[in-house]
Amino acid sequence: MVEVPRISVPSVPISGSELKFPVRRIYCVGRNYADHTREMGGDPERELPFFFSKPADAVVFSGWRLPFPARTSDLQHEVELVVGLHRGGTNIPAVDASSMIYGYAVGIDLTRRDLQAEAKKTGRPWDMAKGFDHSAPIGALTRGLPPASGAISLTVDGEVRQSGDLKDMIWSVSEVIAALSTYVQLAPGDLIFTGTPAGVGAIRRGATVRGMLVGAEPIEITFEL
Repeated sequence: MVEVPRISVPSVPISGSELKFPVRRIYCVGRNYADHTREMGGDPERELPFFFSKPADAVVFSGWRLPFPARTSDLQHEVELVVGLHRGGTNIPAVDASSMIYGYAVGIDLTRRDLQAEAKKTGRPWDMAKGFDHSAPIGALTRGLPPASGAISLTVDGEVRQSGDLKDMIWSVSEVIAALSTYVQLAPGDLIFTGTPAGVGAIRRGATVRGMLVGAEPIEITFEL
């Protein structure tokens, strides 16, 4: 008889603790900074946010050396504030959303931009452009609520590529949580990537990518040649 597979639950380090934050699902909001919306050819007016997802086991941690993703010639970085939830629910009012947050971190939404562009052109899903292996690097979670303003940035081989401020998000973290909860039932262990500022760009083989966020531990990854 074939043995039933034993699968471990993905988890994220918690800053200052030996405990780990178990990951249930990863949600991402698109185009949540006006400057990034413009660089992607969109209209930065305050339209309803849209969402996509990544598999829970796409998380990787600071210090990892990653294989360069297959089937892409245009891998790109998107540095983001990430929040982790310790409570869930549906149709959550924005005024109540902050009570659901366990902590926050800096993450990098890795994107196979060429596959995303092809999916957009043909009207197909983004799954293989966004939800591939190792596509959600994330630093350790800092317990507590994320700051409403402050620096968020990313470097590639020491060169600043992205530099923004959390206050420039179109939708606040609480508004993002509230909107997402109208589509799905949120639950403890969910991670939400909250959008990226302008400056997204290509990553080459062998590059070291570092994401930084006020109040959080940085995330640094290196790609194999």
